[in-house]
Amino acid sequence: MNVYVNGETKQYSGTITVADVVNELGLANKRIAVELNKEILPFGEYAQTVIKAGDRLEVVQAIGGGQEDSFTVAGQVFQSRLLVGTGKYKDLDETRLAIEASGAEIVTVAIRRTNIGQNADEPNLLDVISPDKYTILPNTAGCFTAEEAVRTCRLARELLGGHKLVKLEVLADQKTLLPDIVETIAAAELLVKEGFDVMVYTNDDPIVAKRLEEIGCVAVMPLAAPIGSGLGICNPYNILTIVENANVPILVDAGVGTASDAAVAMELGCDGVLMNTAIAAAQQPILMASAMQKGIQAGREAYLAGRMPRKRFASASSPLDGMIG
Repeated sequence: MNVYVNGETKQYSGTITVADVVNELGLANKRIAVELNKEILPFGEYAQTVIKAGDRLEVVQAIGGGQEDSFTVAGQVFQSRLLVGTGKYKDLDETRLAIEASGAEIVTVAIRRTNIGQNADEPNLLDVISPDKYTILPNTAGCFTAEEAVRTCRLARELLGGHKLVKLEVLADQKTLLPDIVETIAAAELLVKEGFDVMVYTNDDPIVAKRLEEIGCVAVMPLAAPIGSGLGICNPYNILTIVENANVPILVDAGVGTASDAAVAMELGCDGVLMNTAIAAAQQPILMASAMQKGIQAGREAYLAGRMPRKRFASASSPLDGMIG
């Protein structure tokens, strides 16, 4: 059964109590407070309260001020909300420098066949983007069926030594590179059953996004616009609806063109943004990577600050009382 713990989907089987969850979090005998389905649960009831499918728990404790803003995917905590790809750069050195300038912690890589007869001394992407430094997110870019995508994820798991976190992307056609939702859902169901932590690329349909969450995907990644288009967020109200109804991280994926697009995504309340072409195709990719990092930070801070309400007419910022007549 699925249970939501501090906004993260967790799966349990059999009878489990609130005390069991607290123990699992390593918070037994700690000073904490627990909210179950938006109702405060007294400490003395933890051991007797059995959790049911769909229950929502919030477990809080007091911490020192100044904690860095972060988000969590599949139990891993990340400080950077910018995720980047590794394609389209002129060489691996530019790839490395751009990723460093972006401040990203999660880096996507495509899984491709090794060419027979390839020079053994040819540099490997993982030699430049070390798994010791970054969380590698293998993706199924270029897959057009659920079967292709699932096979790619299985190969990625083998390549990376049991790695479970994957980005699922099943495309409909070569021209638009829009997601094939039927095949995406089929692949997501199979991968979740096999124990993968699936971050899924989809369109900006709130109904589809919710369905993918219900399947068990650990993050849903609606497009801002078609892949590589640079058009920015074409349907901000759809993205906002997805964010408002989500219980897993929502990350905009595809279509971002510049730093202001990334800021808009964050101002809508998204947990992060994944991009590749917007950085790699810039005239100065390393400088654009730095700009994207700043755009993400500015948009996130603006979201947390809460913007002023929009008004039809002017409102003086200086008081009018006491003016010389």
